[in-house]
Amino acid sequence: MAAFAEAPPNVGDKAPLFQAAAHPQPVNLANLVGKKNIVLYFYPKDFTPGCTIEACDLRDGFEALKGLDAIVLGVSYDSVESHAKFAEHYKLPFGLIADTDHKVSELYGAARGKVCTRYTFIINKSGRIAWRNLTVNAKQAAAEIKAALEQLKQQEKK
Repeated sequence: MAAFAEAPPNVGDKAPLFQAAAHPQPVNLANLVGKKNIVLYFYPKDFTPGCTIEACDLRDGFEALKGLDAIVLGVSYDSVESHAKFAEHYKLPFGLIADTDHKVSELYGAARGKVCTRYTFIINKSGRIAWRNLTVNAKQAAAEIKAALEQLKQQEKK
């Protein structure tokens, strides 16, 4: 396993597909592509201050994101059990991928040693990276994603 990942995929690139354990159920990205836009957000660790702020911000903005035809999936190196406790404690309405072998993080350029880095990607219904944020502000995550999804929706209308 590499300590550091390759470069993150660029906008327009085909999104790397994966299968992974997750809370509340396993995720196979290939089964989700084409149904909705997928918000894939990487964060360092459950129950840490910045990650809790980001998760709660996404929780609070979840209905707006859902209304823009998106599903949200968080990714960290934590176990399914840790994710279950984190999701229950903060009432998170979205799935959390347990990237314990770091493979998903490596595919998206987010693997950084002991924790993954805070990156966010939007995968469109065609399975391509439609937007990415490599400098995430945990307190503004939902607003930034919402703005990107609104822009994507406008592009789809053209």
